[in-house]
Amino acid sequence: MTGIEQKRRLARAVRSRMGRGFAEESGFRVIGNPASLFQILYLSVLLASDRNYPRAVRTARMLRDRGWESAAAMAGSLHDERAALIRTAGRRRDADRLAATLGDLAQKIVDRYRGDLRRLRTEAKRDPGRERELLKKLPGVTDRAVDNFFQEVQVLWQEVAPFVDRRALAAARKLDLGRTVADLAGLAKARESERLAWLAGALVRVDVENRYDEIRAAVPA
Repeated sequence: MTGIEQKRRLARAVRSRMGRGFAEESGFRVIGNPASLFQILYLSVLLASDRNYPRAVRTARMLRDRGWESAAAMAGSLHDERAALIRTAGRRRDADRLAATLGDLAQKIVDRYRGDLRRLRTEAKRDPGRERELLKKLPGVTDRAVDNFFQEVQVLWQEVAPFVDRRALAAARKLDLGRTVADLAGLAKARESERLAWLAGALVRVDVENRYDEIRAAVPA
C-alpha cells in the first residue's frame, strides 16, 4: 500500500467513525438560514472560550433548546436567565460575563444586520478577510471563534474554502494525514468544500475525544 493510499484510508476511517463534521455531529445543522448561522456562531464563540469542548457544546445546545435559537430570541432573553442556564451547563465561574457577552452579541447582530449574518457576508462582498474583520467587531468573537465558524460554514460561504483550523491540522499531523490545508483538501477531494468541512470537523472530534489509537487501529499499516 502506498503512502497516499494509507492516508486516504485513514481519512475515510476518520469520517466514517467521527461523522459529518463538528457542528452537525453536535446537533447543529449547517444550513444557510439566519437562525442556523447564529447558532453556529455562538457555538463557535463558546468553543473558542472554553477548553472543555463537551461543556461548550452542552451549553450551546441548552441555549438553543431554551428557545434562544435566533439572534432576536437571544437578544430578547433576560441576563439572569442566560446566566442561570450557563451555570446549569457546568460553566460557573464566568457565567455572568458569558451571559452578558451572548446577549450583547445577539443584540449587535439584530441592530447591525437585522438578525441575519448573511447581511454581514453581503456587506463584506464575500471577501474572507473582510468577513473576518466584521465578525471580530461583534462582541465575544475572537480570531479563534472565526476559525471555528469558517470551518463549519465553508459549505455555505464557499469563498472561505478551503479552511481547516489549527486543532484539526494538529490532529491531522498526529495521524500523519498531512500538515497543510492543501494536504487535507487533496485527501477530501475537496472541490466540494462540504467534504473538507466534514473531515476537518471529524478531526477535531478525534482530538477532543482522544480517539487516535482507535483510528490508527482501524487502518493497519
